[in-house]
Amino acid sequence: MADPRGFLKTRDRELPARRPVPLRLMDWREVYEVREKGQLGVVSRQAGRCMDCGIAFCHEGCPLGNLIPEWNELVYREDWRDASERLHATNNFPEFTGRACPAPCESSCVLGINQPPVTIKNIEVSIIDRAFEEGWVTPQEPERQTGRSVAVVGSGPAGLAAAQQLTRAGHSVVVLERDDRIGGLLRYGIPEFKLEKRHVERRLEQMRAEGTRFRTGVDVGGSGEGAISVTELRRRFDAVVLATGSQIPRELPVPGRESEGIHPAMDYLTQANRRVEGDEVPGQITAEGKDVIVIGGGDTGADCLGTALRQGARSVTTLAIGYQPPTERDEAHPWPTHPVLFEVSGAHEEGGERSYLASTTGFELDETGAVSGIHVARTSVQDGRRVPTPGTEKVLPAQLVLIAMGFTGPRREGALEELGLEIDQRGNIVHDQNWRTSVDNVFTAGDCARGQSLIVWAIAEGRSCAAAVDAHLMGSSALPTPVPPHSRALSA
Repeated sequence: MADPRGFLKTRDRELPARRPVPLRLMDWREVYEVREKGQLGVVSRQAGRCMDCGIAFCHEGCPLGNLIPEWNELVYREDWRDASERLHATNNFPEFTGRACPAPCESSCVLGINQPPVTIKNIEVSIIDRAFEEGWVTPQEPERQTGRSVAVVGSGPAGLAAAQQLTRAGHSVVVLERDDRIGGLLRYGIPEFKLEKRHVERRLEQMRAEGTRFRTGVDVGGSGEGAISVTELRRRFDAVVLATGSQIPRELPVPGRESEGIHPAMDYLTQANRRVEGDEVPGQITAEGKDVIVIGGGDTGADCLGTALRQGARSVTTLAIGYQPPTERDEAHPWPTHPVLFEVSGAHEEGGERSYLASTTGFELDETGAVSGIHVARTSVQDGRRVPTPGTEKVLPAQLVLIAMGFTGPRREGALEELGLEIDQRGNIVHDQNWRTSVDNVFTAGDCARGQSLIVWAIAEGRSCAAAVDAHLMGSSALPTPVPPHSRALSA
């Protein structure tokens, strides 16, 4: 145990200060102040609050099974290098989860029953940042080559985790990405102010040094330039892992939806991220000088909010169809479950309005056919369905509307269509208990199989899928399996 009286001496959570709002709205850097080495005593003090519980529920809360009490004790004792080793034992990319994960581990912290939980997420990112600064993160080259080859389709967190594990097991691994840069949603879906892309680049450098190869501009199952058939992949590789993510945006079927100025949130965020990368983006969707409405109150909606404010939007309003969540746990979300709470993210702190019980019923158009306003009514519940209440409709000004309502599965055309893979009722790829799809030697993991989920689940599934592929190729595997398969078994 780190400090037997730590949770009694330090009862409050201490987190890094956020940079002043006027300052951070002028750039795309991460919102938190950078802590110098001399300031890491705050992190050690927070790690000392960990009680090293007999049953560590934080392990259950984390899909990766992170060894949280162990690296908390090491941080408390300022043994940062060993803490980094324990952290990497279960997590390939703690610099990603430490920034972009909602931290279900903290929701299940035993200390959280009657005190604010340990700042697990901040301790995690402090460990990995210190490890990179000190040069402790080095390539882990395989001890031997197996002579087997694997193609990983998709370079998001699930694909990267599977690729790194399989490379370290000695297989020849190639990651194929349709976009022009590696990273998937890490690259183009998460704004720079939440995850600076230098963190992605330095991890890719490690993976390249270990032997993983990357190919961009490759459209697996496509028909245009850079296309390659899945049949060809299966001929050239001993196994194929599909980790293409959940790409089809959930639609909003109301009058006026097809009008100019109404876009899926990910189209908008991708263009903004490309622009920050330095690319020219002809016809870029921009919020500059506009009244912006974001439909959807989740993380993607918050990302749109922060992006629009940085682009100089005149106003930004986020609409959520449901009730405003409570600020503390209620009976519907008892400990140690991950509760739905009202949170003020960095983007919410920067500006904009948040509206709840807001049902979109249609759009106003100007004389050119572009959106000029949005019709919103108060949400009511009828027969278990959320519907607009008649007589409560109002019109909000909007020259840009972003739909951030989530995703409904991987795109059907391309690899899925060519292979004829079995798909479940939610539109996701079905697999068996060994992550195998309905086609021989083709495996799957991440959001394309699970459905839209958390980055920590994607990494955990990528690691588990890698163990299954390794066992399939070699007869057994020493790779860890953090999570069991979740989906229904393949039909007979």
